[in-house]
Amino acid sequence: MSIELPESDVPPPKGADEPSSGPTRRTFIATSTAVGGVVVAGGVIGGSLLADPAAAETVRSGQVSLTVNGTRRTVTVDNRTSLLDLLREEFGLTGSKKGCNAGACGACTVLVDGRRVNSCLTLAVRLEGTEVTTIEGLADGDQLHPLQQAFIDEDAFQCGYCTPGQILSGIGCIQEGHTGSPEEIREWMSGNICRCGCYVKIVRAVEQTAGRK
Repeated sequence: MSIELPESDVPPPKGADEPSSGPTRRTFIATSTAVGGVVVAGGVIGGSLLADPAAAETVRSGQVSLTVNGTRRTVTVDNRTSLLDLLREEFGLTGSKKGCNAGACGACTVLVDGRRVNSCLTLAVRLEGTEVTTIEGLADGDQLHPLQQAFIDEDAFQCGYCTPGQILSGIGCIQEGHTGSPEEIREWMSGNICRCGCYVKIVRAVEQTAGRK
């Protein structure tokens, strides 16, 4: 009875050396890798990216006029600039925090025309003519916004990093009428993450502001 082994498992004849003519498997792999690198470096990089340096350096920008915390502003920005970066880097409004920068934590929440948005996912150039409200625009002089005061009354924060986004989201939640119960508030505030775990007190602050207490 004979057993036929797969080609890769058949041992070479005793005393047989690798062929002296033609590329070996090792040589073939090494050569292919080297050639591939040359193709990528010379063909793709050299051909498509470096052939037109001016195209690579071109940055498209646009002008946008918007009202931020009651002040009309007109700026020219890179079309890729997020509202969050515009607020923080251009306007110096650093209350809106950059957490995940992917719309998952809610630390950057602001109001645009009264509706809450994740400013890290919102392109600034698309906000022509809108009104933006950040945490800096809530207080009236020394008079805090009712939800800001409620956060203090209920001790609804610890480290405070998420607090600006929580407050703006809470205001949006109240304006949208999603405060019928603690469960409803939790549901509609679920996009705002508090790493310190102050959720119970945050809900109480929103309830207090909505007039449920």
